[in-house]
Amino acid sequence: MRKVSGLLLASERRAIAGLAGLYASRMLGLFMVLPVLALHAEDLSGATPLLVGLALGIYGLTQAALQIPFGLVSDRIGRKPVIACGLLLFMVGSVVAAQADSIGGIIIGRCLQGSGAVAAAIMALLADQTREQVRTAAMATIGLSIGVAFAVAMVLGPLVATRFGLPGIFWFTAGLSAVGLAVLWKLVPPAPRRSRHRDVGLDRGQLSSILGRIDLWRMDASIFSLHLILMAIFVAVPFRLVDAGIESAQHGWVYLGIMAVAFVAMVPLVIVAEKRRRMKTMCLGAIVAITLSLIGLAGFAEGLRGLMVWLLVFFTAFNLLEATLPSMLSKLAPAGAKGTAMGLYSTSQFLGAFLGGVLGGWLSQQWGLSAVFAGCAMLGGGWLMLMIGMTPPRHLSSEVVALDERHRDDALDTLMAKFADVAGVEDVLVVPEERLAYLKVDRQRLDEKALAELVAKGGKQDGA
Repeated sequence: MRKVSGLLLASERRAIAGLAGLYASRMLGLFMVLPVLALHAEDLSGATPLLVGLALGIYGLTQAALQIPFGLVSDRIGRKPVIACGLLLFMVGSVVAAQADSIGGIIIGRCLQGSGAVAAAIMALLADQTREQVRTAAMATIGLSIGVAFAVAMVLGPLVATRFGLPGIFWFTAGLSAVGLAVLWKLVPPAPRRSRHRDVGLDRGQLSSILGRIDLWRMDASIFSLHLILMAIFVAVPFRLVDAGIESAQHGWVYLGIMAVAFVAMVPLVIVAEKRRRMKTMCLGAIVAITLSLIGLAGFAEGLRGLMVWLLVFFTAFNLLEATLPSMLSKLAPAGAKGTAMGLYSTSQFLGAFLGGVLGGWLSQQWGLSAVFAGCAMLGGGWLMLMIGMTPPRHLSSEVVALDERHRDDALDTLMAKFADVAGVEDVLVVPEERLAYLKVDRQRLDEKALAELVAKGGKQDGA
């Protein structure tokens, strides 16, 4: 049977555009408060550095607790109702925070925002809407939208807060939720099916094997540490900018310049990591760069140039890890288990964000701004020690082969053996009830002709 075209269908384009927009707008609403909350906390009754940090990170706790349950519920009752419920929760949280005049109200609002944990349901709906051979590209679009949302939030947050105050940010995010609901029902086409996807959703039967993998634990620890540090330093970075003589109204333009240059600087490093197979080297280098930048920020007293340089180093390394850690996880995860591994990875990310806010607020309250950076630098050193012993990930790609009726003549073990015998196929999982075979392949060694011939004898090949 011929190979299925990888060109996007019109319905797939609509689904990808709509769901990427939903995901990005939601993350934009969560991130916009990061560069401004610490500066505006003096207008909130009961505010302390510890509670400000808690307000920054509390969304991560509810995200971590609810994203997997929301994903599982969407398997039962449907994706769109679960996503709509999550958007409504996000909207309610935004309204609560917009009307709050105390730090306690902000904390409750941010907690409610995080409870709209629909990331897993959005990814599952995207999988429902796309064929296996275009799914990886679709997921990459979602990942890119998150990075863009973060960069835009760093710029837009200070600009909105300068014009409309802190409540203006939350009203803006409430409006984004309303737009998101309209996009969900009007732009995203109805799902043709609802099923579990091993490369997207969580499979509870795979949890024990994934939890026993130290290499995957290192990836979870890395994203945990990265977002802990990110959230912690935003208790202090806005004050460093003010101390350097930059008015809060100008912070958005500062972040714009830093994020733009950091993105350009990150691109060649990602190319080296992927094309020249230097994943471990780039990962360790980025952790070293983050740790050094935190040491520099901890010792910063005066001088705008020094502050800009250290922030540029930090965000270049941050962007590099944000781009390469999911790729490393995908390479390390067993065939057919990427969705389960990614679910635990995302949970670790949100837990890191929560604890980072708390840690940053506590360090600032106890010992001042420099202690925030110093404490995070110590964490960076421990993170580096954990990752030095990492085995460089093999550069394997995922393939999903759709099985048809003719494969019924092959026993499961026989079918798996046939795929495993193809040069370059390193791991195989055949799931008869899904009529799919999940492969991990080394593309430099892959005998594409032999794989195509095997597929042609009983199925069709879909690249994932």
